[in-house]
Amino acid sequence: MSDAGLATLRGRNAGDEGLARKAGHDLDLASADEDEEDTMNADGFDATAGDQALADAFAAADAAIARSSRALAGEASRPPPPRRDRDPLVYDLDWDEEARLTEWRRVVDRTRDLPPTLAAAIAHTAWGAIEPLQRAPGLGRLLAAALLRERGKARAHLPCLAEGAKAVPRERRRHRDASVRLIAELDAITAAAEEGMRQHDRWFTARSLLLRKLAGRRSTSRLPELIELVISRPLVSAGMIAEALAVTPRAALNLVAELDLRETTGRGRFRAWSVL
Repeated sequence: MSDAGLATLRGRNAGDEGLARKAGHDLDLASADEDEEDTMNADGFDATAGDQALADAFAAADAAIARSSRALAGEASRPPPPRRDRDPLVYDLDWDEEARLTEWRRVVDRTRDLPPTLAAAIAHTAWGAIEPLQRAPGLGRLLAAALLRERGKARAHLPCLAEGAKAVPRERRRHRDASVRLIAELDAITAAAEEGMRQHDRWFTARSLLLRKLAGRRSTSRLPELIELVISRPLVSAGMIAEALAVTPRAALNLVAELDLRETTGRGRFRAWSVL
């Protein structure tokens, strides 16, 4: 939700131009100081008439070194090349994304005193109405989920609000009345939370069933580590198990056979397993 985060999601680097301008300003100041030093070295060199040629040579060398240093510094601080112009066949060139994004962020700022769930619903509804980015309509739901996590409603994960949107008819989510759309967003967040709890119960039940297979095992068995690994990943392969548990691929296959995990690929060259 920060400037840098939104810039990254848009494929840009926030602050690069400002840093480049600051670096250029500092470089100009340094160049002026070095030029002044070069002038002092060239003009204020205390030498006799016979050593004047040697003094001029030293001054010219110092000036050349200073110019080289400035050139190298300018090359390092040069701003990145401009991005390629957007194709008018795909993008509307009159679409002011910066102004629209600023307007959307003003709406989000006005929800500071509202409950997190209501603020997330308003943020996503405003995203659909303002359409800040032409080619990223689904980003609004992710930002609404990030808002829930930022304000402490979901601390351990990023809620999958798109899963809850499936339970709400599209006619309600795209209704002309703003209040109907807002209520539909709240219902979608509720449906996402309920689906998340159902998924959590499924994973918890699967973990409990796997833990029962540890009865009578040695304390040095790697099966508990494998159980935690398969619970924390949607899919695991023999290579992933071998790397995580520091065992050989053959030992990884033996551990999978002992837990009787469900194979999802059905291919001999690449095999993967999951719990659900």
